[in-house]
Amino acid sequence: MLVADRFPAIWQPPAENEQLRQLLLHRSRLVRLRTRVTNQLDGMAKNEGLLIPGGWSGKRRKAIEALPLPGWYSERRKDLLGLLDRLEERIAPLNKAVSQAAANNAEACLLMTHPGVGPVVSLAYVLTIGNWQRFPRGKQVGSYLGLIPAEESSGDKRRLGHISKQGNTLLRWLLVEAASTAQRYDASWHRQYVRLSMNKHHGVAKVAIAHKLAVRLYWMLRSGKIISTSGSAVRKRGSPSAPLVAVGDRLNDWTPRLFPRGRV
Repeated sequence: MLVADRFPAIWQPPAENEQLRQLLLHRSRLVRLRTRVTNQLDGMAKNEGLLIPGGWSGKRRKAIEALPLPGWYSERRKDLLGLLDRLEERIAPLNKAVSQAAANNAEACLLMTHPGVGPVVSLAYVLTIGNWQRFPRGKQVGSYLGLIPAEESSGDKRRLGHISKQGNTLLRWLLVEAASTAQRYDASWHRQYVRLSMNKHHGVAKVAIAHKLAVRLYWMLRSGKIISTSGSAVRKRGSPSAPLVAVGDRLNDWTPRLFPRGRV
């Protein structure tokens, strides 16, 4: 196989991008730790009968701080709030570094024009996919990221189970998080998300939209064009579910569109 040049080559990420990959990994772990801390604080509030809708905010923190808690229960709250403050201090410069690195990458800037995709998702996608030309089709990107169902077939029986979860765990998690926002800006995605949430589970719906998002981002890199999620278009099989809008002959000619809410 070596003589005939038929031996399959394994793609390795460039060594010069190792620092950026470590930056994303470090930030992700600190963010998950921050989420665990806020979840503990929310649990303490629920035990005291305090129910505040929405995500973590300054209003929710003030309400938790005002709760009359006895003894070591109050000490636990104090330690968790102190840990939360330290995590916020460490995550803030990491967010700034990720935003700067994404702004300096032409491909990441192009991907950030998609609703729900911010500096973290775009930079992680570009670093993980690498050279998009090694993927002839969009479905191979979904397989590479582990977003396709695992198959256990025998004879004439075909059984599709949970997703394979192969590939980069961090990028797959980021795509699932971004899918919740991305589906709001695409009518067909939103209909599928609602249908799967009602018939199966919202987790299944998120993964399904994350797979569509991964394929659409691949097509953006492949075409060098912005995705327009408004309106409908007749498309061929294997093409993105929204029309491509040209913004220039090169990626450097991109025109950013701002989506201030829900960008990861």
